[in-house]
Amino acid sequence: MDETEVVRRLTKLGEEIVEEIRLEESPRIRMPQRGIGNIIFNEKKNILELGNKKSTRSFMNVAHSRKFMQTILIANKCKEFVGRDKTASIRELYYQLKHTIPGTKENTFDDQSESDPLIVDLETALGVLREELHLKADDKGTLIGRIRIEDSGDVIDCSKLGRSGLSVPSIVEHYKFMDFEADYVLVIETGAMFDRLVEERFHLKNDCIMVSTKGQAARGCRRLVHRLRNELNLPVIMFTDGDPWGYYIYSVMKAGSMALAHESRRLGTPSMNLVGMTMTDIDTYGLDKVTETLKEVDRKRIKELLQYPWFRKKQWKKELELMAKKGVRIEQQALASKSLEFVAEEYLPEKIEKKVMLP
Repeated sequence: MDETEVVRRLTKLGEEIVEEIRLEESPRIRMPQRGIGNIIFNEKKNILELGNKKSTRSFMNVAHSRKFMQTILIANKCKEFVGRDKTASIRELYYQLKHTIPGTKENTFDDQSESDPLIVDLETALGVLREELHLKADDKGTLIGRIRIEDSGDVIDCSKLGRSGLSVPSIVEHYKFMDFEADYVLVIETGAMFDRLVEERFHLKNDCIMVSTKGQAARGCRRLVHRLRNELNLPVIMFTDGDPWGYYIYSVMKAGSMALAHESRRLGTPSMNLVGMTMTDIDTYGLDKVTETLKEVDRKRIKELLQYPWFRKKQWKKELELMAKKGVRIEQQALASKSLEFVAEEYLPEKIEKKVMLP
């Protein structure tokens, strides 16, 4: 969405509130409900979405008035950021707006935990991304491969960044993809495995763009992978630890998250597949001696995943039930028990070539 449209939506929000005041009505902000009761799984699109339930935040409702005021403060500051072409972190936004209201002992915000959820409320109310409001969170993630990206007039060759790769920023809307030589995108959960594959020059030998999420993926990383898939038409494959936590990270990359269901269509990559680690890998590659015993918290998480509709496909049900039966989990680094080169020279090339993956 271009900045003109973002400003138009912010302005429209303000104009509607002014009109309600002029009519001597209680000014209000309308937005989709973000609770679990309004989150649905669209099986056709394979993503999480918000339903049609709406909520209203009214200034004249004592329970809503503080949040109403805070939301308007955030909207006004975001309009200023967009108009000035300035970008602020969500922490900077909090400090820009925090002050004591003159003539009172009341603060606009007492803590950042008050402002952060209201940013998401504003996103849903306006149908815009946080990044389009010129707000950013912490940067997290790394990309490497044969692709050139234009960033604010500078062209970055991501195949010539040594072993460091390109740090993925919170906002990737300004990236312009120039040219690339890749057959697919490989998304890797852990930074340690990303480093191993970079050292083995996997991305160059196998013609792929590699992205490390470094744990649960940040919004910028999810958005970048979505753009690589949709704008470059590249298949996306994910490589995680073989545990319920790694599988959930994969599901967030693929179908979206409950917290950000309103942005799944721009952050999710529904066509993504998972190459591993899987429970069947343990027997296939003789890894039974390098597994880790499941903890009670792991078993609880497995039961939770089995309740999610996107994990009810027979392949996933089989893997999760097998994990519970075996009572183990397996990390990506366990493949080093074969050799340091095994993951890059045998495991990944073999599984990807034969398309041995989970949906």
